[in-house]
Amino acid sequence: MHEKCGVVGVALEDRPAARPIYYALYALQHRGQESAGIVTHDGFQQHGHVEMGLVGEAFDEGDIADLAGQVGIGHVRYPTAGSVDSACAQPFSVSFKSGSLGLSHNGNLVNTDVLRSELADLGHAFTSDGDTEVIAHDLARNLLEEDLVEAVETTMGRIHGSYALTIAHDDRVLGVRDPEGNRPLVLGRLEDGYVLASESAAIDTLGGELVRDVRPGEAIVLDPDGTDYTAHQLVERERTGHCFFEWVYFARPDSIIDDRLVYDVRRDLGRALYEESGVESDVVMPVPDSGRAFASGYAEAADEAEFAEGLMKNRYVGRTFIMPTQDEREQAVRLKLNPISNTIDGKDVTIIDDSIVRGTTSTQLVELLRDAGAESVHVRIGAPPIVAPCYLGIDMASREELIAADRSVDEIRETIGADSLAYLSVDAVADAIGFDRDDLCLGCVTGEYPYEIAGEATDRDLDLPDRHVADAD
Repeated sequence: MHEKCGVVGVALEDRPAARPIYYALYALQHRGQESAGIVTHDGFQQHGHVEMGLVGEAFDEGDIADLAGQVGIGHVRYPTAGSVDSACAQPFSVSFKSGSLGLSHNGNLVNTDVLRSELADLGHAFTSDGDTEVIAHDLARNLLEEDLVEAVETTMGRIHGSYALTIAHDDRVLGVRDPEGNRPLVLGRLEDGYVLASESAAIDTLGGELVRDVRPGEAIVLDPDGTDYTAHQLVERERTGHCFFEWVYFARPDSIIDDRLVYDVRRDLGRALYEESGVESDVVMPVPDSGRAFASGYAEAADEAEFAEGLMKNRYVGRTFIMPTQDEREQAVRLKLNPISNTIDGKDVTIIDDSIVRGTTSTQLVELLRDAGAESVHVRIGAPPIVAPCYLGIDMASREELIAADRSVDEIRETIGADSLAYLSVDAVADAIGFDRDDLCLGCVTGEYPYEIAGEATDRDLDLPDRHVADAD
């Protein structure tokens, strides 16, 4: 699975915003490695710099110095809708007679095509195939007749899907979260201003204090001088649709989402995993780095098992799923992870991870452990089986590629070569996160989504835009 995007918005009292945004984007680099960008406003004009690559590659000292102004927004991107090129890199900027507009988006709309077609009929020209440009054009159109908050509310009534946005309209910055709260967005206070970010870890990096999560359907407008903010609840729903995979995998473990430290949630998931499907073994080890907190909680609950690092990660090897062929993906696993034989040889091993997607990595890991002398290999997963794609901002494999889409747990166990395999139940995940399962987006593990997506089931009654055609591209 590829990460989603990361967004930032900053308003400061008396210093340029570009450098704090740059540091915040570094803290969110795990959410996207394809491109990085910053847009600022100095009270007179908008400045922007967007490049392909990592944050450290996209900016140099001169780029930061040229981004004048005490307010601005930033973005790191992994493409989930739109091409992999600079045309879809963000923040997306628009200049029009009502001012300048910059927009950063984390998420994915599912009615992009009908909105793009409608706006094109009205004379809007598009330079990319991404959904962010559609949001920007719709918002710019509304700003010709409405103030900023009214225009945002109108646009929210027309778009359908997941989104956490940071928006710069001239010298005002605001953050918006979709009515289901699918994507995280938090508000923080600095000594001399306020910050909006996808995760609280970005606020920590700036030496700030987490104020609270932006509520689903809410817009937070930062004062241009960084002294205060206003909150506007624009849309309310009876049920939310928080993405449970933020806690399981995507968010940094040191981030706080909806008052829960992600690391603590993952340890609780590990404990629950042992309670549901614990197996006697000599050593409990994580798949680095994604399984570490789960394995820690599992081993603590197991009590008699030793927690140990049995696999060392080569951090200079890219992700295995971006390799173009199956053979290369399998080789990359061995390049990326090396077993510590003394921890494994002659032992009954339980290895713990957050998910199994295609099954390639899990198969290779089991082989690695057996080659290192493991007597038995038990695999435990801190989430339910992934049986369906994500259309809402996670670039996940198709049904044809998902190993759990058409196989039982025992068939998966046989495929990966483990002595035993168990996943965590949906109810245990909801309990560990602290949400009713009805308020979580569980589409990838249930096949039912909190949005209308062509060809897919929904898990609730939906309040759809007046003109809605869902595309599941």
